[in-house]
Amino acid sequence: MNLIAGEKLYYWYQQAKEAAIACNIDQSEVDWLLQTLTSLSGISLRLGSWQNLPEIKSTKSLSELKQLWQQRLQENLPVQYLAETVFWRRFQLKVTPAVLIPRPETELIIDLAVEAAKSNKHFLATHWVDLGTGSGAIALGLADIFPQATIHAVDLSQDALNIAQENANNLKLANINFYHGSWWSPLEFLKGKVRGMVSNPPYIPTGQLSQLQIEVAKHEPRLALDGGGDGLDDIRHLITTAPEYLVSGGVWLIEIMLGQSDLVVELLEQQREYYDIKISSDLNGIERFVLAYRR
Repeated sequence: MNLIAGEKLYYWYQQAKEAAIACNIDQSEVDWLLQTLTSLSGISLRLGSWQNLPEIKSTKSLSELKQLWQQRLQENLPVQYLAETVFWRRFQLKVTPAVLIPRPETELIIDLAVEAAKSNKHFLATHWVDLGTGSGAIALGLADIFPQATIHAVDLSQDALNIAQENANNLKLANINFYHGSWWSPLEFLKGKVRGMVSNPPYIPTGQLSQLQIEVAKHEPRLALDGGGDGLDDIRHLITTAPEYLVSGGVWLIEIMLGQSDLVVELLEQQREYYDIKISSDLNGIERFVLAYRR
């Protein structure tokens, strides 16, 4: 733990905000960084009286804070990677460039899983899977909300799995098993036993990757973004392979991007192994999730 004089930190804070404006970066990122890495609260930052404090606790020294902010300005590194932290549902998760940064809109996928499980109380004490777990956010959300279930989290990236396991250990959520591999491949032993599959698969069309916000295109893992020519390569795979693993009535639930819902519903209908297909929107009204049940 480092101790920084309030006057010195406040002087840097003002400089950082000016630099943010010059680089067209939201000034609130400076506040977020200080709230995450120091003992300052949001109220303290708004009032500004903290500049008179003799000492402020910080996980980084002032020189380290300066260096991190220069990375934000010069390399477009997302602020969550700078702090190696993201706040998601009730969790504080570690994130690095090895994993996609969990978005607030994805939080709703856990609520949809809970709603789907209400239709069958036996869903609660069985097997759920999170395919392409990344930071482990979805698996952790499922483990938290279904404490009597066993959650199986899979990712092709070992580096991502290491982060996910670290997050699970930090949160003391023990009902998750982690597997290195592609989609269902490490879960052959679960064929016909899975009550729910939840996934945030890659869904950005390859040709649109370069058009993403520079922080995303430059630093977030392409493996977690690139969904092939039309963005649906991995979604097609999940549609065709999931029936082997899901029990009858099992939940199939994924996140999609704007404009994909009709195509995904059509693919599910063509498979003829799903029923009660539903589209749900995020808090911005964007059709973000598709839910179906195994026949």
